[in-house]
Amino acid sequence: MMNSRAIVNTALLAALAAVSGSAFAHRPWLLPSTTLVEEAQYVTVDAAVTEQLFYIDHVALKIDGLVILGPDGQPRSPENVSNGKLRTAFDVNVAQPGTYRFTIANENAMASWKEGGEVKRWRGPVADVDKQVPKNAEDLKVMTTVMRMETFVSSQKPSALPGKPVGKGIEFEPVTNPTDLHAGEPARWRFLIDGKPAANLPFSLVPGGVRYRGTIGELRYTTDAKGEANFALPAAGQYWLSTAWPAATPPAAEGKGGPAARGPQEAPSGRRLTYSATFEVLPQ
Repeated sequence: MMNSRAIVNTALLAALAAVSGSAFAHRPWLLPSTTLVEEAQYVTVDAAVTEQLFYIDHVALKIDGLVILGPDGQPRSPENVSNGKLRTAFDVNVAQPGTYRFTIANENAMASWKEGGEVKRWRGPVADVDKQVPKNAEDLKVMTTVMRMETFVSSQKPSALPGKPVGKGIEFEPVTNPTDLHAGEPARWRFLIDGKPAANLPFSLVPGGVRYRGTIGELRYTTDAKGEANFALPAAGQYWLSTAWPAATPPAAEGKGGPAARGPQEAPSGRRLTYSATFEVLPQ
């Protein structure tokens, strides 16, 4: 099990990244060495939190809560795990043909209240809220965050994504396999919130290479009433997907602006859901 401090740090970083438009926002990610393996072999996955996408410049991401599902829906174990200062790396055997799903998910809580004229704060697992936070405290505010982070790899050929929706938080159930994306070709994705279609959910896609472009290059989209979105990415490369609920304000026009335009930097009292993923778009 991931310790409580690691859970909080990962979730907070994901929530911050989902609402911050700064080119220097800390973004957590999992990035495989390739998303489409032609022959049965291993893939290596990097896990890091960075200011500039896919450029390892900040701190390693803990993977204690990582779940890897093979094409048969059975769990796989990471091998040769290396815990560095700036990144974590591990190998995965992808001998079985089909699509593999890598997920880090957790739920945590943050609380603040007044006691004796001072503001008290607490962070930790949701299960510990009743034990650690006084129920009748003055000016009590509690926020829970459900975070999910993913990436995908297909060996030899894509298949249906393993695993079923758990019905909690934002979940990604794409119609187009995320390992079968090509520049200029249409793709169709679906999102769920607590197991139901995530209608009118804004999400953004940021291509890697921000360090060399000098601009974020964010692309923005919004789901329809069915929680789906149709789009075509203009260029090949590695991308980072992020979304959060609630979205404080509607997104700007597609391809313009940054996520900060969607709302305030301070998290409201209540419930916050975040989702992020990395994937690769291949040339036509």
